Amino acid sequence: METKSLFIEFMGDSPTIRVLDYLLTERDLDFSITDMAKNAGIGRSTLYRIWGNLIKNKIIMPTRTIGKAKLYKLNRENMTIKKLIEIDDALILQDLKMRSEKQKVIV
Repeated sequence: METKSLFIEFMGDSPTIRVLDYLLTERDLDFSITDMAKNAGIGRSTLYRIWGNLIKNKIIMPTRTIGKAKLYKLNRENMTIKKLIEIDDALILQDLKMRSEKQKVIV
């Protein structure tokens, strides 16, 4: 059974959230459409179905082309993405604090 990330548990499990979760985790890297779909755990056809919204809302942006493959990355200049990064980081910090407190109780 696959463990869901903190972000997916908090925001809900949908194809868009899975893509956002993956891109937030790897926020400094760029990816092809195929890599994004595979690593987000969704099909390419599903990614193509939500692709228009990701582009229209400037969630992702093209970075470069390698051969025939276009690469895209998270648009960190987008205010919504900045807030999602804050939420993702806060969830991680909260989880680390909880784990740390559990360790103190055990020791």
